[in-house]
Amino acid sequence: MGLFVIELSSQKWHVAHGRSIELGLKSVIMAIVNVTPDSFSDGGHYEAVDAAVAHALACVEASADIVDIGGESTKPGAAAVNASEEQGRVLPVIEALRGKTDALISIDTYRADTARLAIGAGAHIVNDVFGLQREADIAVVAAHTGAGLCIMHTGRDRHKLSDVIDDQFVFLNRSLDIAAAAGVDRRNIVLDPGFGFAKESAEENLELMARFNALLRFDLPLLVGTSRKRFVGTITGRDAADRDVGTAATSAILRLQGAALFRVHNVAINRDALAVADAILKTRARLKA
Repeated sequence: MGLFVIELSSQKWHVAHGRSIELGLKSVIMAIVNVTPDSFSDGGHYEAVDAAVAHALACVEASADIVDIGGESTKPGAAAVNASEEQGRVLPVIEALRGKTDALISIDTYRADTARLAIGAGAHIVNDVFGLQREADIAVVAAHTGAGLCIMHTGRDRHKLSDVIDDQFVFLNRSLDIAAAAGVDRRNIVLDPGFGFAKESAEENLELMARFNALLRFDLPLLVGTSRKRFVGTITGRDAADRDVGTAATSAILRLQGAALFRVHNVAINRDALAVADAILKTRARLKA
């Protein structure tokens, strides 16, 4: 399959509190808001509630459709955070944002109890970096609340298959079985291939990018999170805080291969890159008509 493989089509992603968002015709941006002292590129910047809320609103002003609130760093070797500490970081931010923006709010957690409390506080989406395979009850929470569910692939704490795409299907199909058993509506699910999460090298991440369109066989919307990842730094020679241009290049490439949602630190740069990719896809559709 070539690079320009997707046909523009529209579908609704159903999320909590009776909301939905249109996916497909236009790139959707999910802004990263880390309420942590130790995240890899912006740790400590938005640790205070007021700073996190202000940053989230600035991201919305810059055209973010979703703000993703996280209270625990997922970088390799990060200090463990217990559930109470995680909830103490994220819940006040979600509660404050609920009254200040119509943007969708996502909670970045693998804990079922944190997800339940976050949705009660106003979150619409649960973003689980362990793909429901750390705490399976998080799928039950999503099913009972109607939350949107981002299911991410990871290679952490498990043996991976040698083929990068085969491993995606083995892991994510298991996650989808967990979701189905819990009663999650398939219309509420998006998948994330987990760039940088125990992908052993820049080459493995690049192979996942090069073969990304194979994931369209899941017939589910695809979210990608390449933002400021180490492999982008390996390619560009840039430190984490200076990888936004490289990130935007990956966003445009992955959009042309079928990604629908983009989890990023710098909304404005990725918005512009994705506007170009969207324009190419629309022009291709017009020429084909």
